[in-house]
Amino acid sequence: MAVNDGAVMQAWAKNQKTGLSMLSFMGDPNSKLTKALDLELTAEGPIEVLGPGRCKRFAMHVVNGVIKAVNVSESPDDPVSRCT
Repeated sequence: MAVNDGAVMQAWAKNQKTGLSMLSFMGDPNSKLTKALDLELTAEGPIEVLGPGRCKRFAMHVVNGVIKAVNVSESPDDPVSRCT
């Protein structure tokens, strides 16, 4: 899931050759799900470069619509944390 529209996500999935994989690319163009999951990127450095309303990097394991695990990349060594 990323803060992009469906067309961008479809092109990204195609570029990454995920067609026969178990991955799903979903767009969140208005950041509604991002905000509901409390995954909005708020670190100053990345916002200065990328602009507001972005989503933190994360991986989510969902089974039959139930979130089983969420891993968020927020450590100091995360490249997005050092973005200037």
